Amino acid sequence: MTETQKGVVAMICACVVWGLSPLYYKLLSHVPALEVLSHRTLWSVVFFVVLLMVQGRLSWVRPLLWGRTGLITALAALMMSLNWFFFIFSVQNGHTVEASLGFYIFPLAAVAIGVLGFGERLRVGQILSILLALGAVVTLAVGLGVTPWIALILAITLALYGAAKRFVQAGPVVSVAAEVMMVLPLALIWLWLAHAGKTPVSMGQDGQFGRDLAISALLVFSGIMTATPLILFSYATRRVAMTSIGLIQYLNPTLQFFCAVLVFAEPFTVWHKIAFPLIWAALAVYSLEALWREKSLRNATRKAGASVTTST
Repeated sequence: MTETQKGVVAMICACVVWGLSPLYYKLLSHVPALEVLSHRTLWSVVFFVVLLMVQGRLSWVRPLLWGRTGLITALAALMMSLNWFFFIFSVQNGHTVEASLGFYIFPLAAVAIGVLGFGERLRVGQILSILLALGAVVTLAVGLGVTPWIALILAITLALYGAAKRFVQAGPVVSVAAEVMMVLPLALIWLWLAHAGKTPVSMGQDGQFGRDLAISALLVFSGIMTATPLILFSYATRRVAMTSIGLIQYLNPTLQFFCAVLVFAEPFTVWHKIAFPLIWAALAVYSLEALWREKSLRNATRKAGASVTTST
């Protein structure tokens, strides 16, 4: 197996973990979402600290926690935590279809932020993709009478998270370790409040850790569930073209969608049946345009190299 093939396998495995994660968090439906998020943060920190200590890279985290870089890490940590929270909340409350829509929309939200925040120019395929995505959101908003806020929040927080990461000079494992360390104090405070019965909105279900062995194990394992696909993703990005990475990533929301409709039996109305094909069409246009652009760049590079060789 070539290095590229190994990278593709790693990326598929990461997306399968992400895509099937609703099945995991559904098992924790009776644990408040903020408590699940706090445990996910806590055990992710434990996992990353052990991993980086074994690798001798724990000291690499320190520069990401201070100064201007620390502010960027804090912004990324906030976006990451909001994304995690709303994803867990959506699964627990029967909105996994909407969550999958958010992850489908994410690449197009990233394009929009690139234009608004970084002055990037839109290409024809990107414009068409965004218009199709807007059509899908409007269809759901008008048809259901409710704006798909969860989908929009998930897409926007993930896009802003990606934008913040552009300014962090560190690999995904080290940078995510820094991010979860940033929010760890808040997670620990919330867990203390939960077990003391002092959370602002208590429903009698707080402080679940330690009450049941299976639930406690699931909460601890959420750290591994968070870290493992990130490590696989990091491995894949060093071996596979980014366009291919982007295409494979659509496996994630697709599996989430199937979990929602086939396993959780969430409502899939006629409006969803109109909106989702619009999203899929938008992603098809976006992907084909990206593939065409990558091919054109490769051809241009090849021609430039050939001309240099001929001239010499």
